[in-house]
Amino acid sequence: MQQQTISIAIVRNHHEQFLISRRQAGQHLAGKWEFPGGKVENGETTENAMIRELKEEVGLTAIDYQLFDALDFQYDELHLSLHFYLVTTFAYDAVAQEGQVIKWVSGAELTEYDFPKANMSVIRRLL
Repeated sequence: MQQQTISIAIVRNHHEQFLISRRQAGQHLAGKWEFPGGKVENGETTENAMIRELKEEVGLTAIDYQLFDALDFQYDELHLSLHFYLVTTFAYDAVAQEGQVIKWVSGAELTEYDFPKANMSVIRRLL
């Protein structure tokens, strides 16, 4: 069974909106909505991976952030170790760097989007 460690940035702006993006075709769980993030590379901390992924995916630089949650989740073919960071201060404007759709949504709106099952307990905590 494949195992992956993933770092995720829950970016919240001063309007209390969250940045989400839609997974592209060809990706695991394509079409689902997610917070920016990705795999932790060898020798990288989860914190550094979150900072790197946020910059790579949406062009943001995390300034103020803290670990919000860490959990393990089991899909049929994949075991994930997920590390969610709440980013409350950041530099630059969010711009999709990888051709994905991105948008800012309120906390209440998060439940209207189809997120991976692994994200649901964290989304409930954000409401």
